[in-house]
Amino acid sequence: MPKNKKTEWQVGDPAISVVSGQFCNPYPMDLMVKRKVQNFSKDHYQVFDPSGNLLLQIDGQAFGFNRKRVMRDPAGFTILTMRQKGITLKNKWEVHGGESKEKEDLLFTAQQSLAVSLKTSLDVFLAENNNVKKGSTCDFHASGGYSNISFKVFKSDALIAGVGVTHKFTWGSFCKGKYNFRVRVNPEVDYAFIIALLVMVDDNEN
Repeated sequence: MPKNKKTEWQVGDPAISVVSGQFCNPYPMDLMVKRKVQNFSKDHYQVFDPSGNLLLQIDGQAFGFNRKRVMRDPAGFTILTMRQKGITLKNKWEVHGGESKEKEDLLFTAQQSLAVSLKTSLDVFLAENNNVKKGSTCDFHASGGYSNISFKVFKSDALIAGVGVTHKFTWGSFCKGKYNFRVRVNPEVDYAFIIALLVMVDDNEN
């Protein structure tokens, strides 16, 4: 959990590579994330850079239990797979590289911090620290969502990414599941990892 005194990840700080080092940039990145419901059970996220180039796309189930979401690059190559684990008071996701389900390919686990809360928040455990039941300290903490008009990710007390929700609000567009996030990812921070957390927080809120 982040402490009261907060700092911000800056140029020169060590790289945070969770999915892959290829998603770490030496400068801040401003990304646009667009969400659209495709049908009753599926939705689609697209991630663009400031020039409008597609960087990532995420497909998956919008409703139901044991959900699965797949992140792909623009060419359709699978980067990671997010799977919701069972029916629990605290939503839990396991994220593996590629399409794998194997333990050795586990990247991280994310679990809802509190069973009941007005603000969605996740405790994130890297694969080497994947021992939630024994009370391990989380490696990252994410909180926020669409209704909170913000989203932030912390490593200890350091802010590594933040989101502003941008939209022209109408009940029609919101009910159709169409809205955008503007994401600021700090230098040397894995933006594929940040986008995966954003999707899970948004999913939990919905």
